[in-house]
Amino acid sequence: MAARAHSDGDGRVERGNQTRRLILRRSVDTASVEGLGGLSLGRLATELQLSKSGVFALFGSKVDLQVATVRAAVAIYVEHVVAPALRLPPGLGRLWTACTSWLRYSRDRVFPGGCFFYAVSAEYDTREGPVHDAVATARSDWTRFLEETAREAQRTGELREDVDVGQLVFEMIAFMELANAESVMHRDDTYYDRAAKGITARVRASAVDPARLPEPALS
Repeated sequence: MAARAHSDGDGRVERGNQTRRLILRRSVDTASVEGLGGLSLGRLATELQLSKSGVFALFGSKVDLQVATVRAAVAIYVEHVVAPALRLPPGLGRLWTACTSWLRYSRDRVFPGGCFFYAVSAEYDTREGPVHDAVATARSDWTRFLEETAREAQRTGELREDVDVGQLVFEMIAFMELANAESVMHRDDTYYDRAAKGITARVRASAVDPARLPEPALS
């Protein structure tokens, strides 16, 4: 009896985890288009044909749902953008791959509204509270990752020592986010090719050996 009760308990936990993942996948997609403010526990329950009480049991409040949505988006972002770069050794190749993986992630609409974090940043940039903090932390972590990746390239001798890493990363992010914004607005993917060319030119100008970077192709 004890073993059966334990098994039943494990089954309930797993079903709860599956439901949570289902809800968060819908919530990140919705927020990328409509913003985090457009989320509600009742709406998600209706759309996914779940009991409202069950959804409320998983997320105690709208703020809890919004913060969990940001964290779920971070996990998806890491899978599609950060992980491909980390498969390469430190150096210019890793830095370039981080940027081109970001452009593919936005172009391929991993989130229907383009980059999730670009979409929700303007919504929460002037606010205070846990949702703002979660979004700000995610953006800061991405910037720090690129900066550390660039510094690794300096340590490997592939990026010039006199390069202002903060400025380089700022410019690369500007290329990426402008491509995202223009593509979403105009339904035109050619902006990603423009961004790839701009990033590649900027990194080549900072490289010890510019020939080490491939041609800026996203296919």
